[in-house]
Amino acid sequence: MELDIVQKIAIYALPVIFAITLHEAAHGYVARHFGDPTAYMLGRVTLNPLKHIDLVGTILVPALSLFLGGILFGWAKPVPVNFNQLRRPKQDMLWVAAAGPAANLVMILGWAFIMKLAESMPSNPFAVPLRLMSEAGISINAVLMVLNLVPLPPLDGGRIAVSLLPRPAAYQLSRVEPYGFIIILVLLMTGWLGRLIGPSIEGTIRQVFLLFGL
Repeated sequence: MELDIVQKIAIYALPVIFAITLHEAAHGYVARHFGDPTAYMLGRVTLNPLKHIDLVGTILVPALSLFLGGILFGWAKPVPVNFNQLRRPKQDMLWVAAAGPAANLVMILGWAFIMKLAESMPSNPFAVPLRLMSEAGISINAVLMVLNLVPLPPLDGGRIAVSLLPRPAAYQLSRVEPYGFIIILVLLMTGWLGRLIGPSIEGTIRQVFLLFGL
């Protein structure tokens, strides 16, 4: 079904907001659990999307990527985490970082369940828009999960790698963090980002569809 840009925004708006909001809130919640209350004190451990939305990263960039096609790309305001306040900074960093992609995985499964539900009621007038929104939710969360698991700081995968690597190697990897976002943008603009993570995204979606019989 071919959608115009207005229809695409209507279908993708809610899944994008949920995907980014729950991803960031999960970081803050797990950080608080392991001893760092920074995000909680700043009101970032919340499901209120207004606390997480970044005008450029959450609205303009995803809208532009929808218009141009390709990988839907975007970001929210990062949840502040003071890793030094964690009870075991190096070990607990893994769980704080993994919380975001884990939230995206839960949302992938949730949207797949909604899609299955929509398919079970084909005569319902809301079935088609619900299915399209579910497809968008699965796609968006798969992209965010796989992208964030790339082992490049400041992405979650980079922080997970820093947590798992021996200290000398972890220190060397952590020094890449100031340049990580620039590297991601260059890969995105040159098309290499899609080539690198595209197969993993497609594989994730395929496995979910098989799991739910979609």
